[in-house]
Amino acid sequence: MAPRGGHAAAAGVSSGSEDDDEEAGFSRNYFLAKEKEPSSGKKRARAAGKLADLNLVDEQVLRASLAEIPPKHESEVEALTRSYKNQYSNWLFELRCGFSLLMYGFGSKKLLLEDFASTTLTDFTVIVINGYLPSINLKQVIVTIAEIFWEQTKLKRKCQTATRPQLQSFGSQSIDDIISFLNNQISDNGDDNVCLLIHNIDGPALRDAESQQYLARLSCCPQVHVVASVDHVNAPLLWDKKMVHTQFKWSWYHVPTFAPYKVEGVFYPLILASGGYAQTTKTALVVLQSLTPNAQSVFRVLAEYQLANEKEEGMHFSSLYTKCRERFLVSSQVTLNSHLTEFKDHDLVKIRKHSDGQDCLHIPLVSDALEKLLQELA
Repeated sequence: MAPRGGHAAAAGVSSGSEDDDEEAGFSRNYFLAKEKEPSSGKKRARAAGKLADLNLVDEQVLRASLAEIPPKHESEVEALTRSYKNQYSNWLFELRCGFSLLMYGFGSKKLLLEDFASTTLTDFTVIVINGYLPSINLKQVIVTIAEIFWEQTKLKRKCQTATRPQLQSFGSQSIDDIISFLNNQISDNGDDNVCLLIHNIDGPALRDAESQQYLARLSCCPQVHVVASVDHVNAPLLWDKKMVHTQFKWSWYHVPTFAPYKVEGVFYPLILASGGYAQTTKTALVVLQSLTPNAQSVFRVLAEYQLANEKEEGMHFSSLYTKCRERFLVSSQVTLNSHLTEFKDHDLVKIRKHSDGQDCLHIPLVSDALEKLLQELA
């Protein structure tokens, strides 16, 4: 028994020694391997370097390639579009009954809605709002509607303006006052209707609560009707407040067109494209073309100064004001500030801190892109 027990003890000692050696060897090899590996910071840097080195295609080239892709299922899409056009009379009936039309579904609905307006809303004055733009002056839209009704009122009353505000006063009135004026516009024969055609009422410039509230109040005016489209998956959350949703009185229509978002997508960079300046220049051009000629000229003054003084940090506000006054582009600093606000809202101009401590104005484009922008703007 003893030898057997002793043998067992020896075997146990031997086994334990081998396990310890194996564990020690494993630990030693593990830490040696870890020493040879780069640190986590180096790993991240190396990974970031690889991502940055990806050779993405230029956006202009990518868009040109996308344009060359032949359309598919044309006959099915045409049949689908015809089925929507057959509903035009129903849509018109619902508009006249006081409902607002809201179109949703995959694909751009811009051409469909504009076709509906041009072929069916012939008795309406149609005002188009491109909600996909980065910025929209909603008050100017409301002023335009008021001016349309004012002109119609003058024609009916043969310029008897004693009981109506002057046309030029709408711009100085508050939005609430203008909407109150519109609420009092009632036609005896049901004519003189205005239709707001809003592409992407869920767009970045219209999705805030205040804009939605003003649009909802506009839709409640007796002679104003609304036809709109949405594309964002969370668009219904815009009207989570019961009051706003009730004011719009939406009649929802599922109208997937499967059409590409060619116009709406201009302001959104393609995922597979490089961040070159070509797209930025194109976007800036679209924005500038939507501004007044005076605003464009003010931008040109700043751009020309920046090109002529590339080593400077920017242009002082006082210098820009002096040059614009000399060219009769602005009459006061208030006017210039309003133009600069437009530029800053669209990211056309940035504020920099000059070495002398003062703020200066800078256009965030390289010289080549800026020169190309001025050429295309001309």
